[in-house]
Amino acid sequence: MAKPLLKIQRYFRRKPVRFFSLILLYLTAGSLVFLHAGFVGDNGPGARGGRDSLIASEMGSWASSDTRGLGLMSRVFKEKRRSGRRFGPPWMKKTRQEGQGMVGRGRDYTSNWKRALKGRNAKDLDDGRAKYIGCYIDDTQKRALRGVSFFDYKKMTVFRCQDNCAERGYMYAGLEFGAECYCGHKIQAPNVSESECNMECKGEKSNVCGGPNRLSIYRLELSQESARRYGSAIFKGCFHRPDNVTLALPFSAVIQNMSVDKCVDMCTEREKSLAVLAGDRCYCGFPTPLFSLHELEDEGMCLNRCQAEEFESCGNDKYFVVYQTQVQDNRCMDRHFLPTRAKQLVALASFPGAGNTWARHLIELATGFYTGSYYFDGSLYNKGFKGERDHWRSGRTICIKTHESGRKEIEAFDSSVLMIRNPYKALMAEFNRKYGGHIGFASQAHWRGKEWPEFVKNYAPWWASHTLDWLHYGRNVHVVHFEDLKRDLFSKLKGMVEFLGLKVSEDRLLCVEGQKDGNFKRSGLRKLEYDPYTPEMRSNINELIRTVDAALKKRNMSGVPEEYMPR
Repeated sequence: MAKPLLKIQRYFRRKPVRFFSLILLYLTAGSLVFLHAGFVGDNGPGARGGRDSLIASEMGSWASSDTRGLGLMSRVFKEKRRSGRRFGPPWMKKTRQEGQGMVGRGRDYTSNWKRALKGRNAKDLDDGRAKYIGCYIDDTQKRALRGVSFFDYKKMTVFRCQDNCAERGYMYAGLEFGAECYCGHKIQAPNVSESECNMECKGEKSNVCGGPNRLSIYRLELSQESARRYGSAIFKGCFHRPDNVTLALPFSAVIQNMSVDKCVDMCTEREKSLAVLAGDRCYCGFPTPLFSLHELEDEGMCLNRCQAEEFESCGNDKYFVVYQTQVQDNRCMDRHFLPTRAKQLVALASFPGAGNTWARHLIELATGFYTGSYYFDGSLYNKGFKGERDHWRSGRTICIKTHESGRKEIEAFDSSVLMIRNPYKALMAEFNRKYGGHIGFASQAHWRGKEWPEFVKNYAPWWASHTLDWLHYGRNVHVVHFEDLKRDLFSKLKGMVEFLGLKVSEDRLLCVEGQKDGNFKRSGLRKLEYDPYTPEMRSNINELIRTVDAALKKRNMSGVPEEYMPR
């Protein structure tokens, strides 16, 4: 034993550099092990009793328990959220035994989902996502669906085609030759026998994707806010002729052989955001109080076939067909920091997934001032949220985004706009953000694995405690429900601007309506093919909804929207 040690000693005497290199590697390895142990320690046991006492206290009396520990989170600058530790109260931390138990339950959910989906194909699915219409003729000279198209001769699937068409606002999606996808608003060809659509999809052998010159067509059940398009233009609807049309829509021209394309192209060249068809006359302009697009008429009032288009309506003298062009309305695009330091700090508070980033987008467009953040997100800064880099106490921003809860954090603000969203939607949105980014999607593996049950177990009670904390500790709270803001953006956003102490510009609000989505909206179609919530999950969430509803009414506020309430 002594001889090998003596050889090693002589070796390092001859090569001292190698000796010091070995020591350095040893110390580096030790440091990494130490750091790893520290991070693992963060996931250790945490107190969960605070959550139950908070919700129980709201159902009985706030004085019966101390909920301060529920929302305490330190101020951090995040580069990228990597784990569930990013937000939430201490009770979100679980013991290793709980985690192992949840893994077992996760496997049960996966097997249930697989059994439920086994044997189903795209034609059988009619779950609010899309409905199969039939097999149709497609002529290369005169397409059945005349919108955008794309091809993928290796990975085409029914869902991929549907999702791409829905994302662009089309009503129909058709698949042809196993690999071609076509979108459109109308089917402009006759249907044929189902046996003529007989080619398997290149990306999924279990489904049919049309055939040679044959389309398997689906009608897309788009969400209410999804846009209908004609090429690059967005269909806004049928509207009554304004009282003073020359003042409301200052530019117009008579077009021979009128078509939607011709009117949209003319208004685009004139750099106007609205193309308005009235028979053979085309008007161009912007939304104004004289022509606000708030009073939508039945589309039947605008029925008047375009001279140059067999399937499109061009309106008439009394009822106008309106399209939004690709021209950007610049009346609400200028944004600045506050000229003087704000005397009060206003929070824009919400549970994660409740639409905080979207609300910031709307507020910045409506007010012309940047919003700030309790955190730092480089991706949002790169998308134009310049207040993201400012310290949240700088006083240069109109309001400050925060997901914090707990007395200390809430009382740091003088007032707050509290965004509340249906927990079933908010939880799914945050799960998608956590595993897919701000406008991305979690993978099927995440939904079907252990991550989703664990997420719901941890985050659902936080949805309730977050709202209860802000209602209890907030000094001046203006509640806005995400769903109400979507339904009635103009009046709800106007109320938010007035709460922030600013003068409301109607022209600016109308400009916001035309650019309400920004870059913060996920596809209107991409939904799961199953309900990810188990009966046990729904039972627990429904009880939380009732608790929040009671808390709002207790403070003389309107309760949660009707669609939240359990059926």
